[in-house]
Amino acid sequence: MKARGFTLIELMCALLILALLAVLSFRGLAAVLDSRDQVRQETQKWRNVASFFARFQRDVQLSAPSPLRGTATSLEFTRLSTGEGIDAPRQVAYRVDQNNGLALAKFELQYLDGALAWVDAWPHAERDAPLPQALRVRVVLASGEELVRVFALKQ
Repeated sequence: MKARGFTLIELMCALLILALLAVLSFRGLAAVLDSRDQVRQETQKWRNVASFFARFQRDVQLSAPSPLRGTATSLEFTRLSTGEGIDAPRQVAYRVDQNNGLALAKFELQYLDGALAWVDAWPHAERDAPLPQALRVRVVLASGEELVRVFALKQ
């Protein structure tokens, strides 16, 4: 009776197949990890955007009925305190800051006057109204996404 075993060619074929499976598995795992990192970055970006708009909306809703100064790229106004009295009235300013957590390419503001026309600066040259009817914020992220939100001001 002859002893049966694997030949060298059979062992080499088996090792080759295992090596190919290992390489394919490694590439698949690397792709999954890269995708996870991209999803994490996108999630953080959109969290920052949502946080910015929530903070902006809160400040605008608590705006004081006093004069507001604004251009197409900046906004300054007085914000009242909350009903609980936790926040004190304070001056609020919004303008482009490249170190704000949002990778912004553009930040633009427009103001809705009493005649329901959008203007680029406030107070409008023809009218000295204390507050515009609404604010339109246009944000273009560095990645190219454009977001436009309209916020009504408390009269």
